[in-house]
Amino acid sequence: MTSFDAPHPAAVWAEAISLDPLQVDCVTTIMLTILDNQCEMGLEEQIALMAIYGVMKHRDGIVLEKAVHQAIERAQLSNDQRITDEIHELRLYAERAIPRQIMRYFKRFLQESLYGF
Repeated sequence: MTSFDAPHPAAVWAEAISLDPLQVDCVTTIMLTILDNQCEMGLEEQIALMAIYGVMKHRDGIVLEKAVHQAIERAQLSNDQRITDEIHELRLYAERAIPRQIMRYFKRFLQESLYGF
């Protein structure tokens, strides 16, 4: 196995941790923010989050449905304006559905947990 084949350390972390369904939705919301080009994280942090999402996308959330994950997958495969618009609308919905305080707490949890990745 080469270093290119090794999973991202954040993915290894995500495999080992137990997140509740709302936290899974928080990961999905951040992924929507990245795809909508509204994310304020640096590139390395975004790559780490995408690795975490790659693990979490198969886990059930409580607010966001499986259709959101299907839209994310389509957005990762295509640059179609309709998909871009759909991601934008899904991001706005997710940000309304998940209380800001919970998102802030989760982002702080991620930063503390992933410091150095």
